[in-house]
This record gives sequence, structure tokens and C-alpha cells, in this order.
Amino acid sequence: MDTMLEARLQTQQRNTQNTQETSLWSSGFGMKLETVTPFLGKYRPFVGRCCQTCTPKSWESLFHRSIMDLGFCNVILVKEENTRFRGWLVRRLCYFLWSLEQHIPPCQDAPQKIIENTGVQNVISGRVPSGAGEGQVPGLEKKEVQRILGHLQAPLCPFLLRLFSWALLRFLNCVFLNVQLHKGQMKMVHKAAQASLLDGILLPFVLFSQGLGVLRVAWDPRTCSPALRALLKKLGGLFLPPEANLTLDSSEGVLARAVVHAAIEQLLVSRQPLLIFLEELPGAQGPRLSALGQTWLGLVVQAVQVGVVPDAMLVPVAITYDLVPDAPCDVYQALAPLGLWTGALAVLRSLRSWGHSPRVCVRVHLAQPFSLQEYTINARSCWGSRQTLEQLLQPIVLGQCTVVPDTEKEQDWTPATGLLLALKEEDQLLVRRLSHHVLNASVTSSAVMSTAIMATLLLFKHQKGVFLSQLLGEFSWLTEETLLRGFDVGFSGQLRCLVQHTLSLLQAHVALLHVQQGDLLVVPRLGPGLTHLARLSAELLPAFLSEAVGACAVRGLLAGRVPPEGPWELQGIELLSQSELYRQILLLLHLLPQDLLLLQPCQSSYCYCQEVLDRLIQCGLLVAEETPGSRPACDTGRQRLSAKLLWKPSGDFTDSDSDDFEEAEGRYFRLSQQSRCPDFFLFLCRLLSPLLKAFAQAATFLHQGQLPDTELGYTEQLLQFLQANAQEEGFFECADPNLAVSAIWTFRDLGVLQQTPSPAGPMLYLSPTFTSRENQEKLEQFIRQFICS
Repeated sequence: MDTMLEARLQTQQRNTQNTQETSLWSSGFGMKLETVTPFLGKYRPFVGRCCQTCTPKSWESLFHRSIMDLGFCNVILVKEENTRFRGWLVRRLCYFLWSLEQHIPPCQDAPQKIIENTGVQNVISGRVPSGAGEGQVPGLEKKEVQRILGHLQAPLCPFLLRLFSWALLRFLNCVFLNVQLHKGQMKMVHKAAQASLLDGILLPFVLFSQGLGVLRVAWDPRTCSPALRALLKKLGGLFLPPEANLTLDSSEGVLARAVVHAAIEQLLVSRQPLLIFLEELPGAQGPRLSALGQTWLGLVVQAVQVGVVPDAMLVPVAITYDLVPDAPCDVYQALAPLGLWTGALAVLRSLRSWGHSPRVCVRVHLAQPFSLQEYTINARSCWGSRQTLEQLLQPIVLGQCTVVPDTEKEQDWTPATGLLLALKEEDQLLVRRLSHHVLNASVTSSAVMSTAIMATLLLFKHQKGVFLSQLLGEFSWLTEETLLRGFDVGFSGQLRCLVQHTLSLLQAHVALLHVQQGDLLVVPRLGPGLTHLARLSAELLPAFLSEAVGACAVRGLLAGRVPPEGPWELQGIELLSQSELYRQILLLLHLLPQDLLLLQPCQSSYCYCQEVLDRLIQCGLLVAEETPGSRPACDTGRQRLSAKLLWKPSGDFTDSDSDDFEEAEGRYFRLSQQSRCPDFFLFLCRLLSPLLKAFAQAATFLHQGQLPDTELGYTEQLLQFLQANAQEEGFFECADPNLAVSAIWTFRDLGVLQQTPSPAGPMLYLSPTFTSRENQEKLEQFIRQFICS
């Protein structure tokens, strides 16, 4: 990557329109150029391990022993060595020859096997009238099955596949600097495949180029026009027929679901990889987990459970970009279905801007595969009792109770579709929790890109501007802090080259000002620019989420004791008991949406509380305080053995564990007085400030909003209120429609808003409990205690 970035800088220097910017960068500061490496020590961190609790055998066996020794490959860099031929002409036709050599499995009699499937035949036999002529109606039913199958898939076209691979390879080389793939991750996927799966275009190409065959992609039919659907089906796309979502007692829906089940079974038996999108499009309003993705995953789970195949290997996948090329600013708005001409015009615009706009880097991440059969057996043992957010939090918000119930939160914003509703309730729960497991693994294995680090620094530390000489040091610091937390980064090279490349990508959202001392002043642009930086910085939040939750919980604990603007030394005097910290962390965990936390379903909240507390101690924000006469916390030699075990399996928290937490009553902590702690504490609190401030403003808006109203109408009201406040107070990072939707749905779960069906859609109105201004203020105060000004 060092060579690529330096080549990019040389290209910019030769560009006449960037002469002024280049002259600014050429001014030195008398400092040695530092090289940023994407690892600490000798080896790159291995991210994306599967859950050791739910899939211990996969955790141990599906792991490449030398993965950390293997490097990266640029999958769009095709040379003479990637073909079987050599010579001068081969070097000029290597893209074309490479596409010809890719293996495409022959198209077998899959449609006939689907028609002959036992489940399909049973449905057909039930639909045939008793008085029908022999063979007459089955012929009509066969045509109906073929029609449904035509909606679902089409035979692969090898010519189109090779032509599309060649054209896509040329296009990706024009748009991206590189598309990096870790060789060790690819080795793990190959091992799992031998033992037993702009992203929907890029990922199939990446895996196709690495010898995994043609990837079947489950597309959303709402996003594509009929002409584009026909093309994608020839390239391996799958589209759920509309009849599959009809009611369970509909004969057309029963037949369509039987055909879909048979197609999935045939696909798994033929060992073809299937790509399922479990996450909605970035910026799309609504839940983070895709209802359509859960439907396809449920089909795979059901096929394994009935024994069509003994097992299936699941491979969580993630793709991260420096910056999505030519992404519109209003990506959150509803998008019309993409047509062939629209897609072709977008490609032409990208090619026309080639050489004028900065090219970005891409990383494809393949987490450790795990066995679906093993997960279904072990995951059921981790299920415990759960309560709604209203039962857990509303009495505490209103001051009616102070004890947090010892149970987990039940929160699921993703609606169930017809195919998923056809499963048993226990299997539906299994699919939902499996989806959270896979999405958690994808997020934790994703590399943090340079634009996310830069956006975080500019948004949460230097909104008023920062000198470049200082920014260089803080960019290196935040990169190191990210690596220390076991997350990977998607960049390397000389520090100044990286910062210049990153700022060139963010040039629409930052301003570079030349000052007299020869330095550069980097200033974020107000307005939509800050909202865009907030979206980019969200990619870094998973690396610091535990510390951010802990810092906001400490802020809430100190809110009633010390003025927020008080000196750090005054806040450090206060003793914080471990039980109080547990309670505040639990309150904040219940308030934050599950889509943000993405906790593994097998991990209890109390387990996560201890993890948060450990992180605060490890990063130096909290120090243990020994009370007079108590045994030191590090003294384990004089602990008496009790009748019960002193250890328990991870996550095994029952009612008897309350005694263990009562022992924490005598443990106390203080805020560290190290010089770096105040700034770091404030930085961690600000990571969650966009969401918490949006929630607090939504609580303020309760007495101003016009209710009852449809969910969409009230979302528009709240968004206008957030935008008006952003103009007055400067909190543009809160004026995001996704935050407005999260606030409304959280308030609905909390019992602040109630919902009733209507012909125009779900209608929202204030619950009787929160019609009083006093209870609305209690809700706002409860949220604001976690916000650090």
C-alpha cells in the first residue's frame, strides 16, 4: 500500500489543478516522517474468531495455524502470472485471458430436480381436484412451478459471467486503488468449503476470482428493475418470488414456499456458495438487521435441521471502504429500483471522474467459519428469561423503583416475513439470534479505515479546527489505540502520506487553511459535513464501545454529586462503588438500541458489565481504592473456600450469582488523576453523544410534537426539530434520520409512545403515563445524565 499511496501522491503533484494544495503540503515541519504499521509487535492481530461458547469445535478446528504470517493480496491486480500463458501479448490481454480461465460449473437439471422435490410434489398433489382428468391439471401445476422458479432464479450464462467479470475487473481498477483480501482468511474459507459460504457486485467477484466458484447472491427484488433482475439471475442472482410472502393459509403462498425450499435444498446439495445480506443498506431507515436476509438464513437453517445436508458452514463477511465512491449525501432517503440504464449511467459517471477524484481503498474481511449444526445444538442452552424495555426501565425512569431486574432485554426491530413465520416460534428465535451472532462477527472482523479515524478526530476532538502538525500525532495515537483493542486497520505507510490521502478523500467536508507559520489548519465544514463525519466515525465506535459505555455510566454516576463543569480533581475525589457502576452500566445498556450494541445473544448483561469495568481499569481511567481495614483487592491468598464453586462457566449467571455481586459492595474505584485521563474520558463520552443527544432532544420534543400521527409523519416532525436545533446549537451530528428513527422506536419499546394499526399505517400516540410534563422531564433527565457536555 505504501507504493500505491506514493504513486497516488505523484499523480496529484503532476495534476495542474492541485498545484496550490501541493505547495501547502510541501512545507515541512522539521519532523521525521513516521511509518504507520497495521499491527503492534511482530504479527497482525487475528480478528473475527467465532463464538467459543456456541461453536467451540469450529473455534478450534476451522482455524489456519499460520494465518498471522500470511499477507494480503490485491484481487483486482491481475498480471501475466495469474494466467497459464506468458509473453508480450499476454501482458496486454491478461484481464481477458484471466476471465476465460475461471471455472464455471456446468448447468445441470436443477429445475427438474426442484419440480420432483418431495415437498413440491406434496403441495401439487394437495392442489389437484379429485374430478380432474388424468395428467391435465398436473401439467398446469408444473407450469405454475416453472413460473415461480423463473421469479426465483435462472440458468447461469457462462458467456455473460466471463464478460461481466472482465468488464468489472476493468471498472474496479479505475475506481479503486486496491481491493485487499487477507490470504489467511481465504485459506480458512477454502478449508471450510472442503470440510462441508456496490457489496453484492464486489464480493461475488472477489470469491469467484479466488476459486470458490459462482456465488449465488440473494438480492432484494425491491432494489432492482425487471430488466436488471433478469440480468442478475443470469449471473447467479436469486430473488424471492412475491407469492412466498402471502399468508400461511394461501394456496399460492404454500406452493411458492415449497418451491423456494426445494431450490435452497438443491443449492446446498450441489455445494454452491450462497451470499446473504443480513444488514440493510447503509443509511436506510429502519432496523439494522434485514428481514429478507433473516428469511434466507431461516431457509438454510431449516434445510440443515430436516437433514437435507448434514451441515453448512457459515462465513461472516464484511466490506469496508475508505469512502463509498460517489455516495449521495441523502442516502437515507428511499431509493427507486435500480434499472439497467441508471446503472450504466452511474458507471459512465464514475469512469468520467477517473483521474479527477481521489480513488479509495477497499478491504474484504472473511471471519472464521463455523458449523451451523454445532450452533443449533449449543445455542439453545444459552437461552434465558427476557423482559421488554418497558418492564426493565420505565419504573426506574419514573422513580418508582431503584433495583434493575436481573434479566436480559428483549428487543427485536426486524419484522418477520411470511417464510420466517412459517417456522416454529423456537426456530424463529434461533434464526434471530444466529443473525446477531453473524453480524457481530462481521463487525468485529472489519478493519477500521483511515477516513473513520480522521472523522472521529475532527468531530469529537477538534470541531473548531486543528493544526496539521498536531493532527499527525493524534492520528498515530488513535491508530495505536485501535490496534491495542484487538481491531485491525485497513491502511499502512508513511504517516504524512496517509493523512494527506485521507484529507483528500474528505475534501468536501473539511477546509485546509494555510497559516503564516507554514502549518496547515484543518477545519471541519459545518452543516451536512458534520453529519457525514458522524456517519464515518460510527465505523470506529465498535472498537471503543465498551469504554464509551463505561465512561458515560461514570458520568451518570457523578451527575448528581459533582457539577459537570467542575475540575477533574474534584471528580476524582468521589468514590465509585462497583455495585453502583454495575447499575449505571446496566441502565445505559438497556437504553441503547440492540442494533448499536450488537451483543452476542449468549453473553449476559452482567458479563458485559464486568468487561466494561475491566476495560476502564485497563485503559487507566479507573483505579482501585482500598478502604481502611479491608483486604486488598489483589490479595487472593486468604480467601476461604466456600461450599459452592469459586468459578462458573462464562455466561452461566443464575439467581445464586447475586451473592457474588453482593461481595462487590466493598470494592471502590476513583477516577485516575493522570494528565491524559480528562481528555480521554471526554473523548470516550463524546463517541455516544450523537445518539444520546438525539434521544434527549426527542424527549424534549414530546410536548411539542403533533400526536397522534403516523410513524413516518412523526419521524419527519422529529427530524425537522433536530435540524432546527442543529442550526441553533451546532449539533449537526444529531440531525440524522437514522437517529430519529432509533429514538422513536426506543420510546415505543419503553412505553413512552404507543402504536395502533390504521389504514394509513401504524399510528403513534403518547401513552397516558407520559402525557404529564413531569414524567417527560424525568425521561429527559434520565437520558441527559449520561451526556458529557
